[in-house]
Amino acid sequence: MSSAQIPWRGPGPDRPDLPLPPGPMPLRRDGQTRKRWRYVGVFAPELMLCAARAEVGPLGQSFWVMWDRQGRRHDARTTLRPGSREVTMDGPGLEIDSPGLRASLRLGEIAPIEAICPSGSGWGWTRKRAGVPIEGTVEVPGKRWEVSAHGVDDESAGYHQRHTSWHWSAGVGRATDGRSLAWNLVEGVNDPAENSERAIWVDGEPGEPPPVSFHGMDAIDLGGDERLDFATESRHARDENFLLFGSRYRHRFGTFSGSLGDLTLAEGFGVMEQHDAVW
Repeated sequence: MSSAQIPWRGPGPDRPDLPLPPGPMPLRRDGQTRKRWRYVGVFAPELMLCAARAEVGPLGQSFWVMWDRQGRRHDARTTLRPGSREVTMDGPGLEIDSPGLRASLRLGEIAPIEAICPSGSGWGWTRKRAGVPIEGTVEVPGKRWEVSAHGVDDESAGYHQRHTSWHWSAGVGRATDGRSLAWNLVEGVNDPAENSERAIWVDGEPGEPPPVSFHGMDAIDLGGDERLDFATESRHARDENFLLFGSRYRHRFGTFSGSLGDLTLAEGFGVMEQHDAVW
């Protein structure tokens, strides 16, 4: 471990001297296996879509989940094929070419947050952007969307402890006073009292809220009278067991109401996630 102090939050000039993206990261370090993933979510009144690529050591997978809010249609697909090109992510570009869904999306710019936090004998790194503008096209049989929306871009990597369990939520919305809101909230990983990955963006500027408490996948307490309530619209679940690695993953799209950063939501769209991993 570098002598630089973690947890650390940036961007900033004092980034710890550790193997971090975009540089190379060895397969194992500090007795832990390397994990890395990228998740992009699009949250709009007519459509919610996420796509991800993930690696645990030498194993990899990609998946997407789609919720047509107007047509009330849910679909999802996971592939474990090495080298699969069904989901590709290259800088600001996201392409999905999969049975049942095709998408070509481009992410815009918004101020990111970056965090490095202890995890057992290792550590986890993440770079989050919520409220990022996303444009492009999404197609399913019989329907096509011209997307101009906002969403989240989650890039994560590190040497997390063998058993890691967490709740996570990200979303976008609008306050009753007209300001744009977006959030990345977590409990169980990268969540020290300070220098965490928690962030609330108000008109595109991120700030760090205090620790939060998840009530299952139904609500999030942010302290005081601040609370986000979640109404589930679409459910996705996947359990995996690869002997040395396993996970229980629950993912829901829906809408949010309540208060965030002393601001009352007029509308909010996003995701709630629960993940328990032995990796």
